Amino acid sequence: MSHRQVADGLLPEPVPVRFVAEDGTAAPPAGHEGDYRAGYGAPADDLLVEAYRRMVLGRRFDRQATALTKQGRLAVYPSSRGQEACQIAGVLALRADDWLFPTYRDCVALVARGLDPIEVLTLLRGDWHCGYDPAATRVAPQCTPLATQTIHAVGMAEALRRKGEDAVAMAFVGDGGTSEGDFHEALNYAAVLRSPVVFFVQNNKYAISVPLARQSAAPALAYKGVGYGIRSEQVDGNDLVAVLSVLTEAVRHAREGGGPFLVEAHTYRIESHTNADDATRYRDAGEVARWEAADPLARLETYLRGRGLLDAAGVEAAHEAAEEYAARVRDRMNAEPETDPFELFDHVFAAPTPQLREQRALLAAELSAPEE
Repeated sequence: MSHRQVADGLLPEPVPVRFVAEDGTAAPPAGHEGDYRAGYGAPADDLLVEAYRRMVLGRRFDRQATALTKQGRLAVYPSSRGQEACQIAGVLALRADDWLFPTYRDCVALVARGLDPIEVLTLLRGDWHCGYDPAATRVAPQCTPLATQTIHAVGMAEALRRKGEDAVAMAFVGDGGTSEGDFHEALNYAAVLRSPVVFFVQNNKYAISVPLARQSAAPALAYKGVGYGIRSEQVDGNDLVAVLSVLTEAVRHAREGGGPFLVEAHTYRIESHTNADDATRYRDAGEVARWEAADPLARLETYLRGRGLLDAAGVEAAHEAAEEYAARVRDRMNAEPETDPFELFDHVFAAPTPQLREQRALLAAELSAPEE
């Protein structure tokens, strides 16, 4: 086999894979000859209906979390509105024994995975480093430093392989994270070891205020995988059917010994980077409006209705369930958390260092001192 043939087997499609157009109809070929689905199979109908329910719930959860920041119940919240197709498809492509390595923006994915929403929000409330048990949930702590979770995912994937498990690790990463050294180290490490890991890039077009054009000159971020010998693909990130189809193939490829797989999803961050950011300073309202018209939830709903898989009663039931879920989150978050200040010193090292013991003693003395 020639080097050119090998490279051709790694290259992504020239335009993002798409199943459903913005108006919710089956998508025509997007600007090139050939099958716009690129040989990917459509997910099962019942899985798409379940994905819709989880998208409705995820968006309502996202809105509720955003409101909690305004009420002072969360210190910060990075919304993923507009990226729900990526969040939900990423979870549905995995089995329960697979590992997920999320970023700080992937709260919707975590609640879709079944994690307690209050435990998910604990980090953003500032109570704890991670509110859930990573070993029990097979979800790594949400990662705030860019791309450091990618090398962790490779390490876990390699550990799973060496232990004889056929589980896969999936690392979520943003477009900004692909500019970090950790990301490139992770790709190289995974490719050389042929580790069962999927790198899922949610390209939402901005690394805080830095637009994609100022981050990379590559024709697509998916091409970054090719240079390391990793099979790569790009997909319409607002088309849940396409994202789920491509990610399902990527997970199968990794699980069956094909090595790592990189998927770039083209999507958009509708809200500001976080509630502490003002996105109007670096992008115009017209751009946001164009992407709102490509809303992934509305697109999937129209598609499912058109195929007779969803009706008005189903839509209403999904929204009612989401409202009940949001109410429970709101009520639980309105309760004052019980915190132990000495937890600051837990889980820093396996055995406390002299410095930690000294700091703990200083805190104890300060807390026990009489008020003046």
